[in-house]
Amino acid sequence: MFTGLVEEVGRVRWIRATDHGIQLEITAAGLAPHARTGDSVAINGCCLTVTAHRPEQLTFDLLEETLSRTNLRQLRPDSLVNLERPLRADGRLGGHFVQGHIDCAARILSFEETGKDYRLEVEVPPEFARYVTNKGSIAVNGISLTVAEAGPTSLTAWIIPHTRKATNLQAAEAGQQVNLEFFARGQSVPLPASVWIANRQPCTSPSTGYSAAVLARLEVPCLPRSEQQRMLATTPGRQGA
Repeated sequence: MFTGLVEEVGRVRWIRATDHGIQLEITAAGLAPHARTGDSVAINGCCLTVTAHRPEQLTFDLLEETLSRTNLRQLRPDSLVNLERPLRADGRLGGHFVQGHIDCAARILSFEETGKDYRLEVEVPPEFARYVTNKGSIAVNGISLTVAEAGPTSLTAWIIPHTRKATNLQAAEAGQQVNLEFFARGQSVPLPASVWIANRQPCTSPSTGYSAAVLARLEVPCLPRSEQQRMLATTPGRQGA
């Protein structure tokens, strides 16, 4: 379990195929001296296991699943990566609970300086849109951020100068891929995918078993009662009327 507070920005030494599979080695002068083989470290928000270490380097093995789901497949020598060690049981939780399990990699649509701050807009795949809410938490490349705007196909977060300087957002630009992990609490009771159907009016008095106020705020479209009953019958922990 992590917090989304980046401890160090590391630099990729290499990522390559070896006799042991795909391996990644990172220069991390701050974390490496304290690491042991078998330790967990979040790399751009993705929980990996230290397989070897030297005074300033950490080495990790990468699974095919990891490469296919994250932006680690796009790393090159000198790429900057966010690093965080797991939260200690007696540590302070300054961000939000981050599991280190990446849901998807998504494209940065824009990253622009606005006044003294920065506006980051990231594309959200349709199948994950239901997990994004205004003022909700999200981990972007392992950084704990608050969603300022939740759109149907994207999310926006505001970045203060300190966060940009202390993370790999210092090198971020439109078109790059970032790792997204949606807040676990938001995933615990997801709305059925079938409620996200276009060209319907927002619910005002739904009988889906969910709060009408919540559904209205999320702009969830109404469905015929027969469809609502079918959803209730197939949603764990819910019963139809």
